[in-house]
Amino acid sequence: MGEKLLMKGNEAIAEAAIRAGCRHYFGYPITPQTEIAHYMAKKMPEVGGTFVQAESEIAAINMVYGAASAGVRVMTSSSSPGISLKQEGISYAAGAELPAVIVNIVRCGPGLGGILPAQCDYFQAVKGGGHGDYKMVVLAPSSVQELYELTVEAFNIADKYRQLTMIMGDGILGQMMEAVEFRDEENIVKVDKPWATTGTGLKREHNTIQSIYIQPEVLEEHNRKLQKKYRLIEENEVRVETYNCEDAEIIVAAFGTTARIVNNVIKMAEKEGIKVGLIRPITLWPFPVKEFEKYAEVPKAFLSVELNAGQMVEDVKLAVNGKRPVYFYGRMGGMIPTQKEILDQIKQILNK
Repeated sequence: MGEKLLMKGNEAIAEAAIRAGCRHYFGYPITPQTEIAHYMAKKMPEVGGTFVQAESEIAAINMVYGAASAGVRVMTSSSSPGISLKQEGISYAAGAELPAVIVNIVRCGPGLGGILPAQCDYFQAVKGGGHGDYKMVVLAPSSVQELYELTVEAFNIADKYRQLTMIMGDGILGQMMEAVEFRDEENIVKVDKPWATTGTGLKREHNTIQSIYIQPEVLEEHNRKLQKKYRLIEENEVRVETYNCEDAEIIVAAFGTTARIVNNVIKMAEKEGIKVGLIRPITLWPFPVKEFEKYAEVPKAFLSVELNAGQMVEDVKLAVNGKRPVYFYGRMGGMIPTQKEILDQIKQILNK
């Protein structure tokens, strides 16, 4: 590893993107992710890149579509209401199989909601917020170090599969400062892009980037191709962290900021003689189903802790498949659960 810097999470994302070879950023300011745009505005000219503050989130995602069509590494970022505005362009880009990285530093909703942290965009990210049968790879860091490392990985995944990839953090991760240790050199996956619209040089046929197919047979075949790719991603790109699960009385499922809180809850519970495990999905899609299946019959119950009204819990229930009861505890509106709240929930479940 190389130099170590104290950075905001948003700044770490932007620096990681530049180190990963991203030279094109299109965005629009919105709290709590605006520092990404600030950083890109300053740094992109220094590396010969392009920074554009678009007139809207809708314009920004369509600029991403254009740049990705030329085969360059490109990124946009926003927060929840802005990501909602991008959904049409996201669906178009997914249909056209364009590799790009989208960052969502989630804030609470619905509507304009507030600027405080939340995890209420889980459904939108993993189930497809736009129209059609498409998927995005969704990476959920839980530290500023992971914001850096997973942003680099997001670009590699995007290029490897011609796939939209999302970094989904929250207002805490975006705004908090932690030490980040950067690598001396990034492992950048080099992928040929013969499909890119880079000009023919009068030596080949024109490439066409499109998501519209008028003939139903052709469109169905395109959809089958997409689904085959998604199955391949499910086989190869699942990322998950497990801790203390082998003989746990209860296993907690949590991601991002919430998982950090649960790590301390595990220590508190241990002092009281309660064995608590943690399964932390790092890829929200593809979801680590096999990890939940592996431990499905170990604890008395599962508890999903989230900053929303109950979203990931549905995937946990599907993965556990009725072998153990699955409970939920969440806070909304920017409220953060305390360690004591979560431990009290664990005790209530175990005493049933």
